[in-house]
Parts: sequence; structure tokens; C-alpha cells
Amino acid sequence: MATAVSTRGAHVPPDQGRPVTSKKDQISRAEGWRRRGPLLPALIFMIVVTQVPFVFTLYYSTQSWNLVRPGSRRFVGFDNYVAVFGDSQFWTVTLNTILLIVGTVIISVVLGLIFALLLDRKFLGRGVVRTLLITPFLVTPVAAALLWKTSLLSPTNGLVNWALSPFGIHTDWLSEFPLASVMAELVWQWTPFMMLLILAGLQSMPRDIQEAARVDGATSFRLFRELTLPHLRRFIELGTVLGAIYLVNTFDAVYMMTSGGPGVASSNLSYYIYQRAFLGFDIGQAAAMGVVTVIGTIVVASLALRLIFKSFTGTEEPA
Repeated sequence: MATAVSTRGAHVPPDQGRPVTSKKDQISRAEGWRRRGPLLPALIFMIVVTQVPFVFTLYYSTQSWNLVRPGSRRFVGFDNYVAVFGDSQFWTVTLNTILLIVGTVIISVVLGLIFALLLDRKFLGRGVVRTLLITPFLVTPVAAALLWKTSLLSPTNGLVNWALSPFGIHTDWLSEFPLASVMAELVWQWTPFMMLLILAGLQSMPRDIQEAARVDGATSFRLFRELTLPHLRRFIELGTVLGAIYLVNTFDAVYMMTSGGPGVASSNLSYYIYQRAFLGFDIGQAAAMGVVTVIGTIVVASLALRLIFKSFTGTEEPA
């Protein structure tokens, strides 16, 4: 009869019961670090350029510091944030920023969709037309703003007034419609970006499905509504989010065309923060406004990117 051997009280080696790391695991881990190694300089550069200044901005936002009053720098905690949320002009420029972003993105997406549908067809000179439509996106933002200010919207020699003069229309667009003028210039610059993104989506769409639908008698409008538009949804959403994130930082067009005026009628958050920091010399409140803007942008962008990730993969983004 076999005798049971008891291990109670026996000495257990210290390494027994621990997960053993094989040589293969060590090699794969070392290989992973070798692959990540070339990315470390870019990561360090990103941290130094973006995160370190943001930490300093957080610190300055807790200080009462006006450059025209030497010795006025002191710690005030969250008083700057209270002053920012109580500033009526801050809410006005926030509304201007929202209107500027929403209007520019919607119009750019609609025009980009129209141009993409046209360029998706074969016709003589399509390459030339495509190059001409892409050109506005390649123009420097400052040069584009000056072009619109002096050549198109000038009340004396602008091409817009010249084209509308037979109808008896002559106005100073930058003074009477400042926000709409800035929006028009941004639409001119961002429509090519939306067009390229949507055109890439159109060219990735399977042609056999469209041909089968046409054989079944589907009209062009129904084909666009039932097949093309659902396929382009993810590309339109991606262009919308990217455009909105970049347009939050719009400064060139506002500064060069209207300087935020008249009053704050065309001022956005970026330009208002610039005014508070470099014209009013109030570093503390300008830093607090910057922090509020960054946090708001991160929250909105995170929610939008989560929705886009879900539409691309069909699953929720991992936590």
C-alpha cells in the first residue's frame, strides 16, 4: 500500500511558487524596448514642448501677476478662475469661438463633400482642378488672411464689392460683418482638407456594391443616401473633430483681419488670451483662461474621439 508523504513543515525553496520568467520572455521584453527606444527622443521632446509649459501655466494661473505693477506677484489660489468665470467678455468670446468653429466646420464639410463627389468622377482636366482646389490649404494662414483683407474684402478696392456693385451692394465687410468675414476666410482654407479626407473615403468604397445597386434600379440620390453617405460617415466625423481641434487655436485670421474688433465682436479665445497677456499684461488671468480653454478642449475632443473610435472599430475604446 502506497504511503502518503506529508509536506507539512518541509522546507520550501524561496523561488518555488513564483512565476518563472523564461529566456524567451526576457528576449521579447528586450526586443520591445529596442523597438520603443527610437521613439523616446520624440516622447521627451513632446513632454518638454507641451507638458512642461502647461505645468508653468498652471502655476501662473494661481498667481496675481501684472507686469506693469512691479512687486504685485502673489499667490491667490483660484481667484483668477473665479474672475475668469465672472468676466462677461470671456463668455462673449467663448460664444464667438463656438460659432466660428461650428460654422466653419459645417460649411467646410458640406463644400468638401460636394467637391469630393465632383472629383470622384473622371473628366478632362481633373488633375488640374484637384490641384487648384487643394491650393488654399497650402497657403500660409497669415498670407491668406492678408489676401482676404486687402484683395477681397477691402471696402475700396475689394473684389467682392466689385462683383456685387452691379446689384448696388457696397459695404465694409470687416467692420459690419467681422465674424462672418473671418469665418469665410477659414472656410476657404479648410474646405480643401475636408475635400481630401472625404475623397479618400470615396475612393476606398467598393465599386461592385455601387454597380450592383445601379443594376437593381437604384437612383443616384438613393445610392448616395443608402450607400455613400453611411460609408463616408466616419471620414466626415474624423474631419469634423480634427478641424474643430485646430480651429480652437485660430489666431492668425482674427489678428490680421479684424484684430478682434469692433469691440470683441470677432474675438475668439486665443486672441482674447493674447490681449489679456500681452496688451493687458495680466499674466495670472491669461494663464487661467488658457487652462480653462485647454481643459474644455480636452473634454470635448476626448468624447468626440471616443465616438469616432467606436464608429471605426464597432467597439468601445479600452479604458
